[in-house]
Amino acid sequence: MAIKRNYKGNKNALVLSGGGAHAAYQVGVLSAITKFIPRNHGIPFPIICGTSAGAINATALSCYASCFHLGVKKLEWMWKSLHTHNIYHSDPIRVLGHISRGILGSFQADYANKSARSLLNTEPLRDLLNQVINFDRIDNNISNGYLSALSITASNYSTGNSISFFQSEPGIKPWFRAKRHGEPCQINSEHLMASAAIPLVFPSIKIRNQHFGDGSVHQLSPLSPAIHLGAKRILVIGVEQPKEPVHANENNPHPPNTATIAGHLLDTIFSDTLKSDIERMDRINKTLSLIPKENKKNIEGLQHIDSLVLNPSHDFNAMACEHYNELSISVRLLLRSVGITNDPESSIGSYLLFEKNYCNRLIKLGFEDAMIKEAQIREFLSL
Repeated sequence: MAIKRNYKGNKNALVLSGGGAHAAYQVGVLSAITKFIPRNHGIPFPIICGTSAGAINATALSCYASCFHLGVKKLEWMWKSLHTHNIYHSDPIRVLGHISRGILGSFQADYANKSARSLLNTEPLRDLLNQVINFDRIDNNISNGYLSALSITASNYSTGNSISFFQSEPGIKPWFRAKRHGEPCQINSEHLMASAAIPLVFPSIKIRNQHFGDGSVHQLSPLSPAIHLGAKRILVIGVEQPKEPVHANENNPHPPNTATIAGHLLDTIFSDTLKSDIERMDRINKTLSLIPKENKKNIEGLQHIDSLVLNPSHDFNAMACEHYNELSISVRLLLRSVGITNDPESSIGSYLLFEKNYCNRLIKLGFEDAMIKEAQIREFLSL
């Protein structure tokens, strides 16, 4: 039996950023945290927020909020048994068929009912999500006091706004800010598909007659959903990696190719806004510390938020290069046709390499990085 916990005094939040296959790193960090928590213990983060592939991890954890160990084990099993064909079609017939339908669709009249166009078809991901995630458990965990709120962020291509779909206990109201707002709903696989739809590579998803894509695209404030849902302390598992030097001819440096530029764009989408938001929160905390205690009562909308950020210690690109040939030849040919190759200067391959050997290495790295910071994590979570 799991231990029932009352989370009224616990305002810890977990924020999981996006990044395709990079999200396997988050599983390793979470696996390490289970080593600090007793078995059959509820999740130490009653508020969980996810974006892109991090949204899938966040939802899976929410379904097992009553037993943190079990939730992480389920998540780890899923990532360790992954293959590319579980995420998108990778066999020659369906890869060619998807591209052909996209080309033919470009000739349709404007009034025709068009399908979303993309480089890859993620229909297998939808099947996987509906198979491994029991969305009914989210409401059960909220009702039983194991979970306070789950938030999934997606980008609304129709309006250009960042939308945080959230499912929570009563009393949490929607929020409206410039270019971003929170919308209460029942989370399902379509919200996850939308949040994880990497621009151009994966197709956009239609929800209530509006088109949504990867949550990182328009997300100006990645920490905002957690704060609006009541967080006082935020543990962030990011995917910002140190860039390992690439040995090039310094006398004749070559210009960046398509793959390199596209990789930089994705890195910016998935990492830079989070880093900026954390810096902004730190500045607000320092400003608040300078205000006399008697004057703080007159300040509305600002509060001190503690945070701990865990990022990878090694570059994923170098790892991905070693496993690139595990992608099917049809996918490699497709990527090459648009200028994407096994280039250590580009991160494209590292986002799309949903193969278990590569994912296992990221999980292992996440576990090791978290164990090195065990003391900080224990102190932050009051374990």
